[in-house]
Amino acid sequence: MRLYHSSNIIVAQPDTQHSREYLDFGRGFYLTTLYEQAARYAQRFKRRGQPAWLNSYELTDNLEQWNIKRFDAYDKPWLDFVSGCRSGEDSSNYDMVVGGIANDRVILTLDRYFEGEISQDEALGLLRFERPNVQYCIRSERMLQECLTYIESEQL
Repeated sequence: MRLYHSSNIIVAQPDTQHSREYLDFGRGFYLTTLYEQAARYAQRFKRRGQPAWLNSYELTDNLEQWNIKRFDAYDKPWLDFVSGCRSGEDSSNYDMVVGGIANDRVILTLDRYFEGEISQDEALGLLRFERPNVQYCIRSERMLQECLTYIESEQL
């Protein structure tokens, strides 16, 4: 499966050490299957006067041995997991987490929920109609090395 990662540099050898903490699915190397999503995300680098690179990879199909968590919707399990990761309270040991990305509308809802401005049920109601964009977060260095192969980088 082809995956994409936006950056201001070519990332031929991805790792988890350069990831920020407190992201949607915790510290890891974030990718998407959606070329358009990655290209839109890369525009943030151009707005800052930096180069924008779209790095492409191949993820192996043989993933049975790995500990993978999948979220198919913006629902209570997704909200609970993202809440834990963003607050630094995630203690799970997943090699990879797959699910919806928090876009601008989702982030606004999450911020309101985290601040206690809206309840969990209200947050889930607002998220119900959001179509998840797909993000893959590879959290294990071993999985990165064994399952992800760099293909090329395209400057945008």
